[in-house]
Amino acid sequence: MASSSASPSPRKKTRRAGLAPEMNVTPLVDVVLVLLIIFMVVTPQMEAGVSVTLPSIKNPDRGDASMEPTTVSFTKDGRLYLEKEALSLDALMGRLKVLHDSSAERRVVLKADQELGYGKVRELFRACQALGFPGVSLQVIDAANRQS
Repeated sequence: MASSSASPSPRKKTRRAGLAPEMNVTPLVDVVLVLLIIFMVVTPQMEAGVSVTLPSIKNPDRGDASMEPTTVSFTKDGRLYLEKEALSLDALMGRLKVLHDSSAERRVVLKADQELGYGKVRELFRACQALGFPGVSLQVIDAANRQS
């Protein structure tokens, strides 16, 4: 009886040797897929300003990414937005004046719907320039790469 307690039975050896730790990756994959879906839904909504249909050009200028511009959107029905806030023309000009006074080097990007007439866009462009912004740009889509 002493000899049987000194050496473990072969049954216990095979049981321990047969057990190997396994990692269940299914919950990890589920979490990663949920995060991917969340980012796919949220990313288009992070676009600056209001969504408008931009005109396309073949040779766009490469912008300076060092300074974040202020986005002014002009929709096809004539509404104006500063970033995503709807404003009248007078209120917009007042807010832009305050922004220019606080940061004179700030740039303005105009996002105008392609269905707007050139004259309306040019009036807004001229008004932004008259406030003293050093750079007023028109945002367009790169026709070759279909990027804004």
